[in-house]
Amino acid sequence: MEELNEFVAQRMAKADDLRQQGLNPYANDFKVEHLSEQIKCAHVDHDSEALEGCEQVYVIAGRIMARRDFGKAAFIQIQDRKGRIQVYVGKNKIGDESFALFGKLDVGDIVGISGKVFRTKTNELSLRAETLQLLTKSLQPLPEKFHGLTDVETRYRQRYVDLIVNPEVGEVFKKRSRIISLMRDFMQQRDFLEVETPMMQPVAGGATARPFVTHHNTLKMDLFLRIAPELYLKRLVVGGFDRVFEINRNFRNEGISIRHNPEFTMIEFYQAYATYHDLMDLTEEMIGHIAEEVCGSRVISYGGREVDLTGPWTRLTVREAIVQYGDISAEDLEDPAKALAYARKLGLEFDDTIGHGKLLTELFDEVAEPNLWHPTFVTEYPTEVSPLSRRNDENPDVVDRFELFVVGRELANAFSELNDPIDQRGRFVGQVAEKAAGDDEAHAMDEDYIKALEYGLPPTAGEGIGVDRLVMLLTDSASIRDVILFPQLRKTGR
Repeated sequence: MEELNEFVAQRMAKADDLRQQGLNPYANDFKVEHLSEQIKCAHVDHDSEALEGCEQVYVIAGRIMARRDFGKAAFIQIQDRKGRIQVYVGKNKIGDESFALFGKLDVGDIVGISGKVFRTKTNELSLRAETLQLLTKSLQPLPEKFHGLTDVETRYRQRYVDLIVNPEVGEVFKKRSRIISLMRDFMQQRDFLEVETPMMQPVAGGATARPFVTHHNTLKMDLFLRIAPELYLKRLVVGGFDRVFEINRNFRNEGISIRHNPEFTMIEFYQAYATYHDLMDLTEEMIGHIAEEVCGSRVISYGGREVDLTGPWTRLTVREAIVQYGDISAEDLEDPAKALAYARKLGLEFDDTIGHGKLLTELFDEVAEPNLWHPTFVTEYPTEVSPLSRRNDENPDVVDRFELFVVGRELANAFSELNDPIDQRGRFVGQVAEKAAGDDEAHAMDEDYIKALEYGLPPTAGEGIGVDRLVMLLTDSASIRDVILFPQLRKTGR
């Protein structure tokens, strides 16, 4: 830290010296006219001889990322939002006063430069500076001074530095923006209306998760940061918006891992007069389309292993998946006692009161989910664990629901919506009992939502897709923290 503080002190002294000379180290009067990529593209095919006759003066601004000094001249690398370009700074060209200023500049400073293009002896396209202006004096040295920014947690905490020194990180977030834009375009082209619903809700509903609680002083009431927008989006379908979607944040007061962040992004959408089968087709089409646009193919690589997003995707029921990847027969799986004995053999601890449906989902999570590498729709979830889903007409013990798994993790959850208000009230009552018994993630009663259903929700299918996890997949990122600009981290104690 002493060495770092010394560097900071030196830079602060330089900034003070500039002020005493009447120069503003934080100027705001420079107008950028060009970008590094634009210059390179314009002259990619021009050799030195062709560039000698080029009279175009380019005006750029960016951060100094490297410098090599040769007495009365120097080469610097300038980084702007489109990349880097080399600049030759010669005393004989910019003059004594500007070159003296240049001598006080450090790697990390932001400058504005104008000049003409040329090629160096090594054939690198460069600018020959004619004017140079300091725009922002950087007081903190960039990490290269200290052998690079390699500590992962430091990169997350100081994402602004991470983006400066690791260009590949910026590319991930540019892809993220592209993925969300493609997702939005895909939905709008199919006549879905983008909406916004409350982030603070009087009832935490739409998912089984533990909410964050806040308090509104004027209203004198507790509110919950939403765990899902589901119940409000379905209210809109009741109101006549037959196709709606929202891309926004959800908040869940649960653990942090490479797959979980307490604040995360989802797209959630609802389509009237559709079933969960229709949404399987739509999801397959949308994700395949986005992969092709972002990655150039529907066959991608994740963690060094191929993932084939080309349709049709595999479809399995929960029970089929357990039997396929576990060590239990279909007959024994239907026997609650034998299924429980199998779970205990796997090391899962449950008491005898666990419901058979909940046990099946726990077995699925244990033996099947990690093995679902290529995209797989898993269907026929137990009614017991699906309080908002429509019961299957042929088997009321399961619901018309699917979850999508890719590379061994859940990516989407969808179902044909429960639109029978009597059935919905009964499910809520069951969830309230579970909450009273100590289940913090059980669904609360929402009387207003029941009233909305009583006005009539048309047959509807809805789905939520984890945007962060989709970005992880399409950018080959191992952790959710790699695709969230500012992930939640523990306090450092500073």
